Amino acid sequence: MKSPRELPDTIPIFPLPGALLLPRARLPLHIFEPRYLAMIEDCMKTQARLIGMIQPCEGPEGARDRLHSIGCAGRLTAFSETEDGRYMITLSGASRFRLLREVEGFTPYRRAQVDWAGFERDRDGAERDGGFDRDRFLDLLGRYFAAQELSTDWSSLREAGDELLINSLSMLCPFAPEDKQALLEAPSLATRRETLVTLMEFALRGGEEDRLQ
Repeated sequence: MKSPRELPDTIPIFPLPGALLLPRARLPLHIFEPRYLAMIEDCMKTQARLIGMIQPCEGPEGARDRLHSIGCAGRLTAFSETEDGRYMITLSGASRFRLLREVEGFTPYRRAQVDWAGFERDRDGAERDGGFDRDRFLDLLGRYFAAQELSTDWSSLREAGDELLINSLSMLCPFAPEDKQALLEAPSLATRRETLVTLMEFALRGGEEDRLQ
């Protein structure tokens, strides 16, 4: 699916705060709500098997129906069903999209008309980050993980390619939903890495407390 012509104009969308999917990355999901069980079943009947992950806008309860304008579609590449009828799935990031409008219909889940233009890079090969100082980045990451009391497989991180490392950390680190959106909207891998560094440094300086000084 490298051309917008090969991508559907309308896709099901899954608004999930804090859940970030990036191109060529994988997002495991545990599906149990009836409307999203129906979405998975309908998705598997389509040729593209795409689901659009998108962040709801922050705000009062009623405002959460509003969605950010950019999301990322993932192809359903793994599926299993539990004995009690829940689904365990994996979405593989295909391309970001711009939300044009929601589509009214008879499905219990939300659908939207989307535009794939402007995200051609998502559908090419893995990106490289020419200015990536891996040693300095991993040093910062170690301090951030220690402060957050997180653990990881450091040998795997050191061996991972630039894109896999930066995108995986963007998806997995416990940032606020609006920060996840900023990582999603980064126009290049280098910009995403810079945003990721800024978020980790901000957390190490005390986060919200730093704003009050």
